Amino acid sequence: MGAPVTIDRDRLAALRAVEEDLFIKRHPRSAELAAQARTSLLAGVPMPWMTRWPGAFPVFFDSANGARFTDVDGNEFVDLCLGDTGSMTGHALPPVADAIINRARTGITTMLPSPDAAWVGEELARRFGVPRWQLAMTATDANRFALRFARYLTGRPRIAVMDWCYHGTVDETLAILDPETGAVVPRPGALGPQVDVALTTRVVPFNDLDALEATLAHGDVACLLMEPALTNIGIVLPDPGYLEGVREITRRHGVLLINDETHTICAGPGGATKAWGLEPDMVVIGKPIGGGIPVAAYGMTAEVADRLEGPMLGHDIDVAGVGGTLTGNALALAATRATLANALRDEDFAIAIPLAARFTEGVQSVIDAHGLPWHVQRLGCRAEYWFCPPPSTGSQAAAAIDEELDAFMHLWTFNRGVLLAPFHNMSLFCGYHTQADVDAHTAAFAGAVEALLG
Repeated sequence: MGAPVTIDRDRLAALRAVEEDLFIKRHPRSAELAAQARTSLLAGVPMPWMTRWPGAFPVFFDSANGARFTDVDGNEFVDLCLGDTGSMTGHALPPVADAIINRARTGITTMLPSPDAAWVGEELARRFGVPRWQLAMTATDANRFALRFARYLTGRPRIAVMDWCYHGTVDETLAILDPETGAVVPRPGALGPQVDVALTTRVVPFNDLDALEATLAHGDVACLLMEPALTNIGIVLPDPGYLEGVREITRRHGVLLINDETHTICAGPGGATKAWGLEPDMVVIGKPIGGGIPVAAYGMTAEVADRLEGPMLGHDIDVAGVGGTLTGNALALAATRATLANALRDEDFAIAIPLAARFTEGVQSVIDAHGLPWHVQRLGCRAEYWFCPPPSTGSQAAAAIDEELDAFMHLWTFNRGVLLAPFHNMSLFCGYHTQADVDAHTAAFAGAVEALLG
């Protein structure tokens, strides 16, 4: 073994400055639109996280189709972000577009169920293996509703989540373990928590069954909300036997287990729940199922559904903290039916997963060729690289984040026509991607490493 390879930070800064200049030259119209937007939009964007993209200003897109998009300056890109799973089907899926147009012309929302409702419920039950479903607008809403039901059914005040998890903008899930004291504290960046998160939430490290046992032994936890593999702090895979242990411990303590599959649906048509034979009490699935239209759903076992049947039919259900006037609207259901009938199927994953494997092999070959202590992690059709050995907990993943290196790699690849997800080095593949798209990223990644190491 040779000496460990280190990154020269001065060289990194100089390379990034060159890439910033190139970015600015290639996006004059986006620069104009960004300046205009700053006069009326907070932070100059419709949503604050849009500032997380590489470059001196946000790039505005003009059109997107399949696995590519074109910006307002006419630059075309391979899209390995896919709306952070919001467009996991590929952009502008024709059957979804047709369904949206047809439904828009015949009424979008009436507060009444449409004929697509039963089909969607049956298809979700078939895919995920839990029989009863309800709709929501976002995975955030679906998670909030599931947590509310869990507290109602168990009579317990607290929930449990994984350290460094992310389940949307659910206040009580924005919690971590303080690395110094082990106390439950707000996640860094959480703005204006409404209450002390330690009053609502217990936090456990991923892949730590002893910690889970000790946490649930308090007897005050209604449910454990988790991803079967962490994704939003980067991909952290479960150790062998871990998920089976989670199920045994939660059952023994009378704690409902909720799988959030919004990102882990990358494992297959029924997410990790179906692919890995898991047995949760409830399942949440969000943005991928709508083909770009806002929609989410949450499913439950027959036992849980039977216990909820009474209150769901109660006179006060409209003020129970569950629902929303546009939830389950006809447009969302039409889009969901068209999406699930034509995408995210076995045949689609049969294309996407091998492409993610090719991505993994290509990037790892570059890493190995240069003797870097880096690693590529893959979950189904999702893959990403780490500037460290693979982490086994969320806190390890958080500690390994290298914001300077992330920003440079994203900007370098973007300037070469490949878009990564903005939050970490994640790539997502769909049936519209090709081997050439994968190889374009591998070549860009190799060029960045060579430039960094000189």
